[in-house]
Amino acid sequence: MKISLNWLKEYIQITESAEEIAALLTGSGLEVETWEEVESVKGGLKGLVIGEVITCAKHPNADKLSVTTVDIGEEQLSPIVCGAPNVKAGQKVIVATVGATLYPSSGDSFQIKKAKIRGEVSEGMICAEDEIGLGQSHDGILVLDTDLPNGAPAADYFNLESDFVFEIGLTPNRADGASHIGVARDLKALLNRPATFPSVESFKVDNEKRVVPVTVENTEACPRYSSLTITGVTVTDSPDWLKARLNAIGIKPTNNVVDITNFVLHSLGQPMHAFDADEIVGDKVTVKTLPEGTSFTTLDEKERKLADTDLMICNEAGGMCIAGVFGGIKSGVKKTTKNVFLESAYFSPDYIRKSAQKHQLKTDASFRYERGTDPNITVYALKYAALLVKELAGGEISSPLADFYPTLIENFKVDVKFANIDRLIGKAIGNDKIKSILESLDIQIQNETETGFTAIVPPYRVDVQREADIVEEVLRIYGYNNIEIDDHLSSTFLSEFPSTDADGIKKETSRLLAGAGFHEIVTNSLTKDGYSTGTAAIDENENVKILNYLSEDLNVMRQTLLFHGLEVIDRNVKRKNGDLKLFEFGTTYHFIKEKYVERSRLSLFITGNSAPESWLAPSRKVNFHDLSAIVLKLLAKFGIHKIESQETDSDLFGYGLSISTNKKPIVQLGKVNAEVAKLADVSTEVFFADFDWDYIQKLSSSEFTFQPISKYPEVKRDLSLVVDKAVNFDDIRKLAEKLERSLVNRISVFDVYEGDKIDAGKKAYAISFYLQDQEKTLTDKVIDKCMSRLMQGFERELGAVIRK
Repeated sequence: MKISLNWLKEYIQITESAEEIAALLTGSGLEVETWEEVESVKGGLKGLVIGEVITCAKHPNADKLSVTTVDIGEEQLSPIVCGAPNVKAGQKVIVATVGATLYPSSGDSFQIKKAKIRGEVSEGMICAEDEIGLGQSHDGILVLDTDLPNGAPAADYFNLESDFVFEIGLTPNRADGASHIGVARDLKALLNRPATFPSVESFKVDNEKRVVPVTVENTEACPRYSSLTITGVTVTDSPDWLKARLNAIGIKPTNNVVDITNFVLHSLGQPMHAFDADEIVGDKVTVKTLPEGTSFTTLDEKERKLADTDLMICNEAGGMCIAGVFGGIKSGVKKTTKNVFLESAYFSPDYIRKSAQKHQLKTDASFRYERGTDPNITVYALKYAALLVKELAGGEISSPLADFYPTLIENFKVDVKFANIDRLIGKAIGNDKIKSILESLDIQIQNETETGFTAIVPPYRVDVQREADIVEEVLRIYGYNNIEIDDHLSSTFLSEFPSTDADGIKKETSRLLAGAGFHEIVTNSLTKDGYSTGTAAIDENENVKILNYLSEDLNVMRQTLLFHGLEVIDRNVKRKNGDLKLFEFGTTYHFIKEKYVERSRLSLFITGNSAPESWLAPSRKVNFHDLSAIVLKLLAKFGIHKIESQETDSDLFGYGLSISTNKKPIVQLGKVNAEVAKLADVSTEVFFADFDWDYIQKLSSSEFTFQPISKYPEVKRDLSLVVDKAVNFDDIRKLAEKLERSLVNRISVFDVYEGDKIDAGKKAYAISFYLQDQEKTLTDKVIDKCMSRLMQGFERELGAVIRK
C-alpha cells in the first residue's frame, strides 16, 4: 500500500524527514518496506518547456500532419511536425525537446529524437496531456493560458512538487491503516500532535429534484447504505493538485468524478462508487443478491456468471455493480454524464471476500471491504465526496442524504487490568501514560477504578477486541525499544541451538541444491481449499480447516508444497523470469482418522530453459531427466542406494515415478499435471519432486563410505529389445542388475521406438550397458558371456525379442 508524505501533511504537521517517519511507522507495526522520493509526474517533465507556435502550415506530403515552427526560447525557431488537429499559430504549448524522455499515461517511455517525417525535419514534439503522463486525453495538444516566457520549464506551469512515497506492508489485521487518515492517526499518537481532518460543515442539500429511493433487501450483506444524487455536473479532467495526489501513489487519473471517489478512498479508507444517475432504470436502487448463474458484464467488458451470494447494486432492469468489488460496464460515469448517484456503504467482509475470490477481482475497494471498513464513516465520506464534486465538477446536491442503517454497529468494549498491562509489557509505565496512549488512538476510557478500566474501541479497529490487543496498542506506541530487559530476567531459550544430525542433513542438502543452481523459497503454511476441491489428488476430507480465517485464500492448512510453489512460479513468469529451479523445506498438515498429522517434506521445482541460448548452443527446455538426475544425486548423498521405482499413480502428475526403498515411498517426481498447474494459473511445463523428509532423515547415513574409481576400463555394449508395451525400462534395469550385479555398472536408454516396423502392442528399447570389473580388465569372453546371460534373461522373464 502506497502512502504519500505530502498527503499526510494535509492532516498532521510533519517536520521529520521521510526516513524518520518510515522508522516511526515501522516501529509501530505499519512496516515501511521501501520509501522513495518521487515526482508527482514521472520524470518530472524534465526536458519539456513552454513553447509558442509561430507558424502552422499543412504538411506537403501528409493530409493529417502540420508543419510548425515553435519558439522555445532559443535563437532559432524549432521546426516540429505535429499530428494534432487543434494545433494553430499563436498557441502556447508544451514542447518536448530533442533528448527528453516522455512517460505517457499508458505504454512505455520513449525518447524524443531529431527526425524526418514524410520528408520534413522535426526537432521536438508538441504534447498532448496523455503523452506526458498528466491525464488520459489524446484529443489534441495541450493549449496553455499562461504568461510564462517561451523556454520556461513546463514543470513551472504545472507547479509540480516532489514527494516521498512509503510502501507499507499492511498486515491483514490492520485494516484501519489502509488510508492516509489511518496512518495519520498512528502518527498523531506517535508524535503526540493534533491531527485535523477535512470539514464537511458546509454540506447542504440544494434541492430535491432528483431523489433516487434505495431499498436494501439483504441487510446481513449490507448493514449500512448511504447515498445522494448530484445533478448538472460537468465531467472533465481533474485539476493538477488532484492528479498529483493520485499519480504519487500510482493511480492513473480518469476524470474529475471518478478521481474524487479514488481520492476519498485513499484519504479516508472508505470505498465509494459513482453511478450515472440517468442509467438507473426506474430511478430506484435495490441492494440484493440475484439468482445463481445470472449474467453480468463488468467494467472490464467480461461477462461473468453470478453466484447467489454476490451482493449486487441493481436498478429495475438488473445489476449495475458487484457491491464493493467492481462496477458494471453501463452504469459508470463517463464524459457525457450529467447527473451522478453517489454511494457510500458498509458491506459485510464475508460477502465481499467470497465475491472477489469467485470472480478473481482484487480491487482497492474489495481489499478494504474484505478486511473491514469503518461502518460509522459512510455519511461523513459521502458529504466530503459530494462537496468535492460540487467544487470540481459543479452541479447541485439534488436529494436528501439517504442513510439506511437499521442496526447500529456498536463500539467494542474491553475490560482491562493495569496489572496485566504491566505484566505483559514487562515494565510499569504508569497508568496515566497508558490512558494517554489509548486516548491518542481514539480509544475511550470508561469505568476507571484503581485496578483497571473499560476500553471503548471504535468499530474500525477490528483488530482490538481483547485485553492482549489493548496491551499491544500501548506497547507499539510506547515503543518496543523503550522496554529495558532487567538483569534478573531469565529465559529458557538458548541463544544458539545445538546442532543435530537433522540440521546437518538439511544444511548439506541446501548447499548441494544451491550448488546445482536452485533457489530456496519459503511459502505460507496456509492455503485455499480450492486447491483440494480442484483435484482428486488432494483429499479435501483431510484438510485442516482454519476458524475465523481472514481470507478465502488462506482458509486451510496445506497438504502439499506444490501449489504455493506453483504460485511462486506464476509470479516470476509474469515478471519475465521463467527459467527457475526452486526448492523448499516445509511442513504439510492433515486430518486423518480424527487426528491431526504433520509431515516434513522437501520439494523441488524446475521449469523453463535449462540454460540460456548462446553462440555455442541453442536453449533447451528442462525435462524429466533433468529433475531425475538431481533426485538420484540427492538420494546418493543421503546414502540411499537400494531403490525401486514405478510409475506414479498420483493425479498431481501427468507422468512420473514413485521411488521407494524398503517398500516405502521416499519421493515422487514427474511433470505436473497441466490441469493441476492451471489451478495456480501456471501454463508452462513444471517438473516437481516431493520427498518424504521425515523418512529421508531416518534413512540418511551419517557416515559415508567411499569407493575408489576403478583403474580398469569400462566397456560399453548396445542391445535392442522388442517387448510388450506394458514393460517399462525400470523392469529391464532391475532384471539386469539382478542377473549381473557384479559387472553391470550402469544402464541407459538411447532410443525408444513404437511404429509399423514392429508388431502392434510392442515397443523397442535401444539400451547401452556399461560393464566394469573393479579388480581386472574384462576380456571378450567374459563380456560375451555376461551379455548372453542378460539376453537369455530378457527373453525368458520379459518375453523380449533381441533385434539383430
